Amino acid sequence: MIKHLLLVAAAAVSFAAPAPAERVVVTADRMLDVLTGRYVDNPAIFIGDDGRIQSIANAAAVQIPQGTRHINLAGRTLLPGLIDMHVHLDSPADIGGYRGLEFTDSFWAMTAVGNARGMLDAGFTTVRNVGSSNRNDVGLKQAIDNGYALGPRILPAGYALGATGGHCDSTFLPPSLEKDEKEEGIADGVEEFRHQVRRQRKFGAEVIKVCATGGVFSRNTEPGQLQVSQPELRAIADEAHQWGLRVAAHAHGAEGIKAAIRAGIDTIEHASLVDDEGIRLAVERRQPVWFAMDIHNTEYTQAEGAKNGVLPDNLRKDREIAQIQRDNFRKAHRAGVRQVFASDAGVMPHGQVGRQFRTMVKYGMTPLEAIRAATRNASEALGRTRDVGAIAAGRFGDIVAVTGDPLSDVTVLERPDAVIKGGRLIPRS
Repeated sequence: MIKHLLLVAAAAVSFAAPAPAERVVVTADRMLDVLTGRYVDNPAIFIGDDGRIQSIANAAAVQIPQGTRHINLAGRTLLPGLIDMHVHLDSPADIGGYRGLEFTDSFWAMTAVGNARGMLDAGFTTVRNVGSSNRNDVGLKQAIDNGYALGPRILPAGYALGATGGHCDSTFLPPSLEKDEKEEGIADGVEEFRHQVRRQRKFGAEVIKVCATGGVFSRNTEPGQLQVSQPELRAIADEAHQWGLRVAAHAHGAEGIKAAIRAGIDTIEHASLVDDEGIRLAVERRQPVWFAMDIHNTEYTQAEGAKNGVLPDNLRKDREIAQIQRDNFRKAHRAGVRQVFASDAGVMPHGQVGRQFRTMVKYGMTPLEAIRAATRNASEALGRTRDVGAIAAGRFGDIVAVTGDPLSDVTVLERPDAVIKGGRLIPRS
């Protein structure tokens, strides 16, 4: 009986946030329809008490029904709530290297609450959290969905998967301070990785994250190293897809990127050292694969990293890879690789992630393409096109309002005037 009640309670925690207490209509000067790429003048967006958009009309031609709350955003441009596909909500950007040992285990979950609010204030109403300690992302999602905290919609990964001694393993401590058993999420061999996929899903993961290569901010790994074999990656992808989950692969190195694409992984995180063959594989694969390239955060890490405690070797790797990644972002975009917005928030402050739009435009995207990466494209990569990613009937009433024309000056997205989630106007913090 107790087990049955627990299963019922878990099923009740869904992608939808609690419904607003009233019906809402949002009006503004214009709205960007990211599906068509065109502006719609004088929109009136009607949102039901379930938090979903019921209809969109011309504000000059309709009357607002009695009992409907009017959110008047005159002078503003409306866009869909933004989506960040690569965040770490329980990672404060200003704590690096061994400074993390100054804090108790529960500290990180406490910081996640403020970081989530920072992302919401920045206009990001949906995020994919690709790995956390102690399943802090699962707990935070449940707190937000049930009204105990204010933040974006979260797709949690739980623990990231990785090989022993790899980027997602703990490599900062000597053997005498390590546990005898493997860390959560760490596996070696096909069957162990299959088990870890099932285990993360069992305890709340809605996406699976695997570290296929070495990384920048881990110790004793280099970004180009392949650390999880193609057969292991294939097992992870097959197992996750069987359960209806998608897979994100941290992959800086060219061989890891190609192994992940061939294995059926859904999104390639970072993709920094991708080569021409990897780009060709990404373009030609029948099952869509998306690059999630965090090309802005080095501005913060190089300026503030040493002060925050980031080790010199990590800053060295960050310097060496940054421009290569940006040049490959441009090359992949020109070749037609599908791309989504991914900031790696936690490496940079969560409230500043909107600054990446300008870098995406600098390295080849039009403003509309950059906006679509954080809306239409991201919703497709998530498999959530009925929920988020556009202002359209049936989707959640997640809306960002800005002053100015984001198609002419994408930097206006760094300063949202208002954020609405599920029809609820978020109070400014």
